[in-house]
Amino acid sequence: MLFKENVDLDFLNNLGKNTMVEFLGIHFTKVGADFLEATMPVNERTKQPQGLLHGGANVVLAETLGSVASTLMVETEKYCVGLEINANHLKSVKSGKVRGITKPIHLGKKIQVWEIKIFSEGEELTCISRLTLAVLDKK
Repeated sequence: MLFKENVDLDFLNNLGKNTMVEFLGIHFTKVGADFLEATMPVNERTKQPQGLLHGGANVVLAETLGSVASTLMVETEKYCVGLEINANHLKSVKSGKVRGITKPIHLGKKIQVWEIKIFSEGEELTCISRLTLAVLDKK
């Protein structure tokens, strides 16, 4: 198991209360041996004016997944902050939900790198993202 503790989905979904995560409807759905998964609706909160899923919403889903996964990897006296994120938007989505899944690329003592793939309900890859995070000591 990649994560140090047995991770509860209710706990993960409560982390986003009263934040952008809740506003956009991001919902954690699965924790696997080496991945974390969440969904996000494609609706009036996540679409751009042309009626397509907003690229920025994809990035929020990606950063949410990578940030939460990285936090689950570190000791309690540490925390993670994003340094850089990129996203390639490969296919537009007009309705339904998208599903994001993150897996680690590099888990260092000071830096973590996570890959996030976002899929349509038809299982088409719609966005791929990479998130780099710094691992810091709590003061």
